[in-house]
Amino acid sequence: MIDQVAEKIARRVILGFLLGGLLVLSYAVLQPFIVPVAWAVIIAYATWPLYHRLRQRLSRYPTLAASMMTLLLTAAFVLPALWLATLLRSEIGVAIAAVTTELRQGTLALPDFIRNLPWIGDDLQRMLDELTGDPETFRVQMNEWVRQGAELAVALIGDVGRNAAKLGFALITVFFLYRDGERVLQQVHRVLHRFLGERVNDYLAAVGSMTKAVVWGLVATALAQGFVAGLGYWWAGVAAPVLLGAITALIAMIPFGTPFAWGTIGVWLLVSGNTAEGIGLLLWGALVVSWVDNLVRPLVISNATRIPFLLVMFGVLGGLAAFGLVGLFLGPVVLAVLMAVWREWIEESDLKPPATPHVNAGAGSAAPPPAPPQQSPHR
Repeated sequence: MIDQVAEKIARRVILGFLLGGLLVLSYAVLQPFIVPVAWAVIIAYATWPLYHRLRQRLSRYPTLAASMMTLLLTAAFVLPALWLATLLRSEIGVAIAAVTTELRQGTLALPDFIRNLPWIGDDLQRMLDELTGDPETFRVQMNEWVRQGAELAVALIGDVGRNAAKLGFALITVFFLYRDGERVLQQVHRVLHRFLGERVNDYLAAVGSMTKAVVWGLVATALAQGFVAGLGYWWAGVAAPVLLGAITALIAMIPFGTPFAWGTIGVWLLVSGNTAEGIGLLLWGALVVSWVDNLVRPLVISNATRIPFLLVMFGVLGGLAAFGLVGLFLGPVVLAVLMAVWREWIEESDLKPPATPHVNAGAGSAAPPPAPPQQSPHR
């Protein structure tokens, strides 16, 4: 009997080691694809209603429906990115040429309130005078600043080639999720149900609602920031405020990227002599446009998922710091599951009947009175 128990324990230990080793090796193999797969799951879930309509019209051709939806997503991601990159590349060159022309004409000067700033006003004016005296040096310096900014953007966002590869893997994964997603979800549900029981339904519902809320919160925030920034551009008299507002909305998809849009335009207005417009646009961006990101997104997510505003904000910012851009979704989703577990525990504790207090018949307490004797029914 003892030998059988020891043999069973040894088998379980060996099986545990084998499973642990397989998990470690699987993680080592799949680690480069975890982020693209996470993005694919998020994109597929957020766009599933649109794909479902397409699937109903092409019910006999699921592969064709998945291919068409994947091509639409590819166009939606690639075309705006190429347009924005081309526009920024051309506009940066035009801006540098315009600033160089202003320097050669000697019309570029700091506003009076900047020149009168203590400690730094004189240094800024001296720097501007040096640049004005040698426009070619300024052009070289501007190109260097642009190069450094591009390197910083690459360090924060990632290399273009690496991101393109990740986008390719994500789109390939999205295609298979569209085609086989329902079957995969059923298998995942069965496996999780085996370990967690009926409570897995609440957990999956929390993950789904939070993912959808974060996606729509991100889109709503970007559109709101683009609209509000466009109003500021229109008030400041900037050319093509609608186009600049659309560009700001696209940049707003990147966390903390919006200040680079309205901040660059505000600084340009200042150095070009439009002091009031530049100050107004910078104040509008700092006090209104930037706070849209801090308020609208957490409010949309918290109202859609019944999760406290502060917890959603911590989830967005903490997830971004821990996991990068995909953490915008993973952080709130983790906290949503945590809230689902917490509420389940609270409901279970409320449903439990209160324990009856035990009456001690010792000192200081009276014993319960004896039950009256029952009379015989024959009397």
